[in-house]
Amino acid sequence: MAFSSRLLSKSRQLCGNGVILQQERVIPVRYFAKEANRPVLKGDEMLKNIFLDVKKKFETALGILRKEKITIDPEDPAAVSQYANVMKTIRQKADLFSESQRIQHTIQSRTQDIPDARTYLLTLKEIRIKRGITDELGAEAMMIDALEKVENELKKPLLRNDKKGMALLQAEFEKINKKLGIRKEDLPKYESNS
Repeated sequence: MAFSSRLLSKSRQLCGNGVILQQERVIPVRYFAKEANRPVLKGDEMLKNIFLDVKKKFETALGILRKEKITIDPEDPAAVSQYANVMKTIRQKADLFSESQRIQHTIQSRTQDIPDARTYLLTLKEIRIKRGITDELGAEAMMIDALEKVENELKKPLLRNDKKGMALLQAEFEKINKKLGIRKEDLPKYESNS
């Protein structure tokens, strides 16, 4: 009996399997090591911080939604305006991007190292498709045509740091916008609705 108690007292330091014989009976015993302190990994800390940030934003949004009464009626302009204001408040207080800000951030991060205009426009097309945004007006094809026109004038591929070439392309884009009925003055209005 003394042997088994001594063995059990050391069980926190040992690891393995064994048996204790006690008056014609076999008692299985397992030994376990002391719990090792696991070092905190950088990835674990990063995931924890991301989780806490998302949790904070979620709780902020829920707190606002609990206080606000929202009427969902797409036919009532006052209800639509009130809903838009509540969502804007949530985005501001929870530090969330609007849809247009999210798209703008994606465009900036994905295109910052692209040197030529053609790859830039093709990357914009890829982003649009991944986001599920449709090009109902056909503006994308018109922009590629405008790029080809400018590149034919320059007789070389258009680089984004070519100020003269980019000015020509911008002038072509403004013609396209005018043709489609898109005015620069209206862009902030479209952004506030997203």
